[in-house]
Amino acid sequence: MYNIQSVFNLLIHSNTSETFRRLFLAGLLEVESIYIFADDEIIEYDGELAADTLLEFLYDVIEEPVEIISNDRELKGFHHIEEDIKLMGYFKSAKSSHFIEYDDAAEEFHPFIKFFATFEPKIAKKLNLKMNEVDFYEPFMIKPVTIPGKPYTEDDIVSFIEEHDRPTLRKLEPHSMYEIWEDDINGQHIVAFAEESDPDGYEFLEILKEVAQENTENPDLSIIWIDPDDFPLMVPYWEKTFRIDLSSPQIGVVDVEDADSVWMEMDDEENMPTADELDTWIEDWSCDCRLEEKHCVLSHCLALHHSFFRKINMVSAGHCTCFSANEMHLLRTF
Repeated sequence: MYNIQSVFNLLIHSNTSETFRRLFLAGLLEVESIYIFADDEIIEYDGELAADTLLEFLYDVIEEPVEIISNDRELKGFHHIEEDIKLMGYFKSAKSSHFIEYDDAAEEFHPFIKFFATFEPKIAKKLNLKMNEVDFYEPFMIKPVTIPGKPYTEDDIVSFIEEHDRPTLRKLEPHSMYEIWEDDINGQHIVAFAEESDPDGYEFLEILKEVAQENTENPDLSIIWIDPDDFPLMVPYWEKTFRIDLSSPQIGVVDVEDADSVWMEMDDEENMPTADELDTWIEDWSCDCRLEEKHCVLSHCLALHHSFFRKINMVSAGHCTCFSANEMHLLRTF
């Protein structure tokens, strides 16, 4: 669909008048932002300012919006993807009008949401898919949800995704970290730190999955899982900001506006909390009034708003940037 050279050219020559004209018309003029032009789509890169992360994102951009599953090996790979929103559709062929509608919808979300399709009856049978039917998979959920109202138009699919694009449990990814952080609920985030490669972290993540699966119908619950291994340069900052030790799993509620936060006390380091205990703790703390009422404010916690979080990340990556007087005062606090 795209080639990597054309994508790089669009990035390198982003100071051309035509590029700025398109940005202006699209209302996308924003300082320190990266935009990728691919055919008729303008894609904003809203992730970590690191060369390897950006390059990986570019390679995702030049892939086809819909990946075709044709055999059991590819189906196995599809099932191994659990951290992302994904869709699977069954169609007669690539020339089918229903597949074309599906493909058009995929372009609207590419490369942030993964679209898959199969034309093979045997594969469709294993997925319990009927002709022209599409299943929506929420991250870390065991069973998909079939999009109602088939056959679908592009608008049908787009509307369904937009109504369900905030998973109950979602992973903070380097390529979309700012977008996820800005998508708060009532000004708060439930944040869980857990290293998947660590035995305790893996156990805690499995408990988080169980809580998410039990609350998948709750639109007011969304937990952000952060694997510290994905953000090694940010670990010291997070530990100072939240006064926590990320060598072990942590879960807390963070106020996005003023960064007040409270973290679950794990009394027994040998045993993780049960799913019921974790569910109860989340329910007790995840409302607007709780943080102030309980006086669990971390007075020196820095605000993780978009611009400050981006600046910290730029400095960690070795880039130069400027801090305001207030931000410099906060930095000297630590």
